[in-house]
Amino acid sequence: MKLSIDEVEHIADLARLRLTEVEKERYAEQLSDILDYIEHLEELDTDHIQPTASVLEMQLRLREDQTRPGLSQDDVLGNAAETQDGQFKVPRVLGG
Repeated sequence: MKLSIDEVEHIADLARLRLTEVEKERYAEQLSDILDYIEHLEELDTDHIQPTASVLEMQLRLREDQTRPGLSQDDVLGNAAETQDGQFKVPRVLGG
């Protein structure tokens, strides 16, 4: 499938690209080659091949959930720039 320069310009416009005349010629040729290859791939008989998301076998490696003690309030607030009444103190964001 041979792409015209007008089609390349349209694609470039959709992608918001500014192309030189040399680039338009080059991309017309390269995109045409890509489309030709896709047409070639469509000729392959894939009826006997199951659709797959990956060629690798999926194995989930899960570990058992284990409860653990959390951090103390002092540990959590230990690196805070400012605290007030056991909470992080941050600059006001809304309402000045």
